[in-house]
Amino acid sequence: MRILAFSDLHMSRARAADIVAASASADLVIGAGDFCNMRDGLDRALALLDGLAAPMIAVPGNAESADELRAAARPGTTVLHGEAVTVGDLRLFGLGYGVPLTPFGDWSCDLTEAEAAAMLGRCDGADILVSHAPPKGVADVTSAGLSVGSTAVRDAALRLGPRLLLCGHIHDSWGRGGGIGPTSVHNLGPTVNWFEMEGGDGRH
Repeated sequence: MRILAFSDLHMSRARAADIVAASASADLVIGAGDFCNMRDGLDRALALLDGLAAPMIAVPGNAESADELRAAARPGTTVLHGEAVTVGDLRLFGLGYGVPLTPFGDWSCDLTEAEAAAMLGRCDGADILVSHAPPKGVADVTSAGLSVGSTAVRDAALRLGPRLLLCGHIHDSWGRGGGIGPTSVHNLGPTVNWFEMEGGDGRH
């Protein structure tokens, strides 16, 4: 399966156009959150992706709530937030929002580490873990040099051993990655990222 993945579109028309054009070669598109800005313009943001040529799995970022994303989602889009879905032979589990709590104020959709751990605890296996927040210690460093990723996401990766962990959220770490055990971690950013995946049974 050929997967196109991105995060943090933030209503960029040019970035969306690149993603839509590339989707002609994709079997599946994954959007790892933050489609709009500060809870505003989500319908317009998703309209920029109307030409996607493949189905999309999306998780909410901290810039949109899960309910808002589900309400605005176009046909062919599946929203995951503490839920799993199987596509072909691949099992995906998604968790949205900023984890841990961000300093951005009331508009930001965030989870505490405990809340995130409880939601991730629903997952008993995944080939791909999609999390808006990166795991603590991997692709989570700000421009000030602070590691601000999620311990709950890291613990879930250690427990589940997914083949891929796709994330975003920390703009200064876009394009960076690393590993947690057998798991390859990628902070995607609003660019075209390609992954080739053979089928799996969703358990490791």
